[in-house]
Amino acid sequence: MADQMIVKELEDVVVRFSGDSGDGMQLAGNMFSNISATEGYDISTFPDFPADIRAPQGSLTGVSGFQVHIGSGKVYTPGDKCDVLVAMNPAALKTQYKFCKSKSVIIIDTDSFTKKDLEKAQFELENPFSELGIKNEVVEAAITTMCKECLKDSGLDNKSIMRTKNMFALGLVCWLFHRDVSVGAKLLREKFAKKPEIAEANVKVLYAGYQFGENTHASVSTSYVVPNRAQKAPGRYMDINGNKATAYGLIAAAEKAGLQLYLGSYPITPATDILHELAKHKSLGVKTVQCEDEIAGCASAVGAAFAGALAVTTTSGPGICLKSEAMNLAVITELPLVIVDVQRGGPSTGLPTKSEQTDLLQVLFGRNGESPMPVIAATSPTDCFDAAYMACKIALEHMTPVVLLTDAYIANGSAAWHLPDLNQYPAIKPPYVKPEMAGHWTPFMRNADTGVRYWAIPGMEGFMHRIGGLEKSNETGAISTDPENHNLMTRLREEKVDRIADDIPELEVEGCDDAELLLVGFGGTYGHLHSAMNALSLLGKKVALAHLKYINPLPKNTADVLSQYKKILVAEQNSGQLAAYLRMKVEGLHLYQFNQIKGQPFVVQELVDACVEVLNA
Repeated sequence: MADQMIVKELEDVVVRFSGDSGDGMQLAGNMFSNISATEGYDISTFPDFPADIRAPQGSLTGVSGFQVHIGSGKVYTPGDKCDVLVAMNPAALKTQYKFCKSKSVIIIDTDSFTKKDLEKAQFELENPFSELGIKNEVVEAAITTMCKECLKDSGLDNKSIMRTKNMFALGLVCWLFHRDVSVGAKLLREKFAKKPEIAEANVKVLYAGYQFGENTHASVSTSYVVPNRAQKAPGRYMDINGNKATAYGLIAAAEKAGLQLYLGSYPITPATDILHELAKHKSLGVKTVQCEDEIAGCASAVGAAFAGALAVTTTSGPGICLKSEAMNLAVITELPLVIVDVQRGGPSTGLPTKSEQTDLLQVLFGRNGESPMPVIAATSPTDCFDAAYMACKIALEHMTPVVLLTDAYIANGSAAWHLPDLNQYPAIKPPYVKPEMAGHWTPFMRNADTGVRYWAIPGMEGFMHRIGGLEKSNETGAISTDPENHNLMTRLREEKVDRIADDIPELEVEGCDDAELLLVGFGGTYGHLHSAMNALSLLGKKVALAHLKYINPLPKNTADVLSQYKKILVAEQNSGQLAAYLRMKVEGLHLYQFNQIKGQPFVVQELVDACVEVLNA
């Protein structure tokens, strides 16, 4: 039989793990990603969590998925569809089969495909494959039975044994793609270092899954290899998700600025992991407070900013609604504050574990009064580090609250991250008051070149002052209701934000120099738009991409760039918020739009089709 096994070379491969939320699919997917990253491959992942906290076992709404894309070169997205689907039960098969390619391999646990399991997944026929019209190659493995047999002498209870099923599936996938399963064993021993009996049980099952494939060839005709052609810069790499990268970026900025980092937060999906990560780093001077609600989280951060800390609050869309008044307090007091908004599906509770870009207009305009606030949007899981760093730099140097937009897709998704050299990052220099100002300084005395007010920390001798939510006199800092003063202060706050454009990079255009169509997007859709541009180039289409990371203020050359193209397609995961904002900021724009609000990442082929339609219009 060994002579019949074909080893096929692929430029890239997409694997999707799926099962009940308790089946450990996120762990299996993460480990396969880490094993691949350790071997030097570029990766992009997409954890697809169910919205239910704990749906009934075997139900359609309780399916948890994890997709990873591994490439021989640079990888930009988790992939549209998968080459291998692991479906641990009928519900996973039914809900995830739509992500399969026509020639995908499907791996199932036959022990979980009983009549009762089929009924839970609302199948009408005894053969789910015929009911779904599946003609793919299927690997049928009695995973539950083999796990029990493998660990019958381990001394573990049945519940603990059942929790190892994901490792059997992982071992089988490692065999299918010629991965070094010993790397997985090392990762397991590190993860369960405090529970060695659990670690060794999982390691044993991991090898059992690999050996099942090796000994039986898993009833498939082909195994696969992906050549490693990734041109990576020398250095240390780690697999990192967006939330962890955001946390690291905040810590790095605090260290660079010589300030203590304070986080006032309230748990909310999908932003909570930033709080969890920062809470681990007290040794670095990080202070985290889990407040009683969203308002307190933001208000405490404003207080920390007044006291001289690098102040941060983290949340998602519903929390932004609640924080808006405290955010405005930071606007009128002109205090540095970073608000991290990890966008999710809405409105209201909406789709709390899914991803959208629907908070853009809210963070731009969703507060009372004229309240200009800089907005930055991270473009990938690894870019969350740089975006967080720059949000802190802008907040501290321009004395303003700054919103950092990420989203559930890049916050939970991961990629291989080159550990940065902080010496290569720009300095962060807050505009502190100078000793010679003592005696004649007032709270809103400004730098004439930047429009930024000077920062006095409470306790500095000669700089006692009071600020607050009521409008203040530009000259004295005392409460003022004078109409002309309010008009002046409103414009000064706006001009200060507008001048930030002098300190941010200009908008860059990627792709064809004589493009007939410009793709425009922002934030976490970068990988999909870049992949669509590359796909269109292979079709002979002249397409370029301008992706916005800095949204308020826009890069200084934005109008010049957009005016060069006759056809512009703005693609975003909302109803057209960026397109509306660009029309407001740049006169005379005619924009085509591609809008989806599905809670799922874009499908590259759909973007390609939309671009072709516009080109042919």
